[in-house]
Amino acid sequence: MLSPESTAIVRATLPAVGAAIGEITTLFYGRMFADHPELERDLFNRGNQAAGEQPKALAGAVAGYATMLVEQPEVRPAAMLARIAHKHVSLGITEDQYKIVHKYLFAAIVEVLGAAVTPEVATAWDEVYWLMAGELIALEAKLYAEAGVAPGETWRPVTVVARTQESRGAVSFTLRPADGSPAPEFRPGQYVSVAVHLADGARQIRQYSLSAAPGGSHWRITVKRVHGGDTPDGEVSNWLHANVQPGDQLTVSLPFGDLTLAEGAEPLLLASAGIGCTPMIGMLDHLVASGSKRPVIVVHGDRSPADHAHAEQLRTLVAALPGAELHRWYQQPAEDDAQARTGLVDLAQIEVPEGVRAYLCGPLPFMRATRAELLRRGVPAQSVHYEVFGPDLWLASGN
Repeated sequence: MLSPESTAIVRATLPAVGAAIGEITTLFYGRMFADHPELERDLFNRGNQAAGEQPKALAGAVAGYATMLVEQPEVRPAAMLARIAHKHVSLGITEDQYKIVHKYLFAAIVEVLGAAVTPEVATAWDEVYWLMAGELIALEAKLYAEAGVAPGETWRPVTVVARTQESRGAVSFTLRPADGSPAPEFRPGQYVSVAVHLADGARQIRQYSLSAAPGGSHWRITVKRVHGGDTPDGEVSNWLHANVQPGDQLTVSLPFGDLTLAEGAEPLLLASAGIGCTPMIGMLDHLVASGSKRPVIVVHGDRSPADHAHAEQLRTLVAALPGAELHRWYQQPAEDDAQARTGLVDLAQIEVPEGVRAYLCGPLPFMRATRAELLRRGVPAQSVHYEVFGPDLWLASGN
């Protein structure tokens, strides 16, 4: 809990810091990467940096955490912190790196805000940072311990045993540990990080959901080739598509991620768009493998059937669940597919059962619209869970 003295100062200065935090985080990353180029080259996502998404996510996290400390000190932003901690552990982040971030972040605060940063203001915001860092370090230590590894020791070599074209722009890779041991367990909905060395020597890391049920001898990830349009193409996805074949080795993390299928009997809504189908496929595969009788509403939206990864498997899995129903939307539907709707996903066309637990994954506009419709229809916010591929720009709200 923030001290009373610091609470008063943070509350008074939060508008100024919040207004400048985008500038602060941009300066912070620039200075930190100048002094530690290995972090930009080998750890941080260069595409998200170029698009400005990583600074926005950090700004949202810091501002959101500080706001909760002063406005709702009795409430912990558990969802926000868990999401960050899982991502950090999947990247192999360790406690020492928080000291580096602290140094450059506070230097940027002082430079941007100037004389407004009195010793008292600096002390108060220093307290905010270390409270947040302390909570994350503790969560991450617990995740490392649960995985049975030392902090930072998350990486494992795997062998690609199969490559399958799942749609026009997505392929799946079936993976097994390089030493021949069984694939480590995971919870349906989790992801692994994949680290690749690119032509310019950079080591870039991306996360990919495990798109098959746990408990088998292999893992499977599904990778959409990212064409950036106004932004650079996805470095890792394009490299994987162009270079990886059966027999090759990859370096991947142990599974992490907080969007996991809760056990129980309540109805489920699995709503996805685009490549956001991948954690949902893993969840459905698990429900089938475990003989689940839960009511399940599956919703998916895509550009066209040709772009819909795992489309046939999705229909097969839903058909294998006695209490499941499937609803699909395509912006460009096939003429002979009478069961698909045209346009964007619209939950207003679907009956949502009482007591439903919802899982969302896909582009942010899709998830925002879907979540808003669920809340409008009386689904409690704590029953709506989501996964963001990339920096979480919802973090400021703690949702």
